[in-house]
Amino acid sequence: MASFFIILGGVLPLKKQVVLALLFAVVGVSASHAQTCESNFKVTGVPLITAMNYKTSYVFPKVKADQVLKTLAQAVAAEGFLGIQVDKSLGAIDAYQETTGSGREQTLRIVARKKGAGTRVDAMFNIQQGQVTSEKIVRKGLCDIVMSAAD
Repeated sequence: MASFFIILGGVLPLKKQVVLALLFAVVGVSASHAQTCESNFKVTGVPLITAMNYKTSYVFPKVKADQVLKTLAQAVAAEGFLGIQVDKSLGAIDAYQETTGSGREQTLRIVARKKGAGTRVDAMFNIQQGQVTSEKIVRKGLCDIVMSAAD
């Protein structure tokens, strides 16, 4: 007696169920590799209690790390950061902003490094204990900076 599984209102034998399950698994794995800057966004810390760290990254398959630093630095400036310093030997950009009037800076670091034939761009934004911000705004700002490497 054959086992059957009901799918989309029909009945399939067990062997076809296994083939379909494997197909869906492969398609699911392929889709999970198609990440976006937004889906790579992570937050650590406890608002007001500890420092908050916001991070994201994106891999650009055909971009050279040493060629995107200027573009990334311009994007950092466009987001209103000050004290922008570019370290070509590290592929890093450091900047800060002070938005509260308290003199307590929020720091930003962007790193562009070789990843296979392309470049991985990481963005890290940190705010100090007692400071708060909107996660949505930070995600958009970091991704605007990171994705400028595609320009």
